[in-house]
Amino acid sequence: MAVGIGTTQVLILGIGNVLLTDDGVGIHVIRTLERTLVGRSRPPAVRLCDGGTLGLNLLFELDAADALIAVDAMDLGAPPGTVRAFDRAALDARLCGQRSSVHELALADLLAAAALTGRRPARRALVAVQPGSTDWGLEPTAPVAAAIPAACRIIEDLLEAWGRSPGVPRDAGCGALRAEA
Repeated sequence: MAVGIGTTQVLILGIGNVLLTDDGVGIHVIRTLERTLVGRSRPPAVRLCDGGTLGLNLLFELDAADALIAVDAMDLGAPPGTVRAFDRAALDARLCGQRSSVHELALADLLAAAALTGRRPARRALVAVQPGSTDWGLEPTAPVAAAIPAACRIIEDLLEAWGRSPGVPRDAGCGALRAEA
């Protein structure tokens, strides 16, 4: 992957609980990216992070990032394995609406706390995968497992697009939380 993002620090953050089948899809995507990017030209400015279910404890990870791509299971009202990406305004709108998982609350809180400290990346996206099951289990269901390569491609496409566009400054702080419609 040849991405010309310069000195921009991009955090790719997988969120979820790998003990609950599809709930851990964010972590499975991060693990897949770790394997598939070995031997490829991954820019040093791209950092992969298994965020698990740490919520606000991830604030220090976000602190060093100029851009964020979060990956998580989310109820999209779609068939299991559906993958959708939400950028800045769409991400914020999605997280400010009705929440369908504890991760949405944790991600919303994480971004709000980062905004309060002036460290919320203006360039941010969420890659969401519709879960089929969140029962106990160490592997995702077949439709979600089949969606992992698509989620990885979306992330690579985001990195490519961000590498071609000019840098975006950090948000100014908490006043910017709803100002980006």
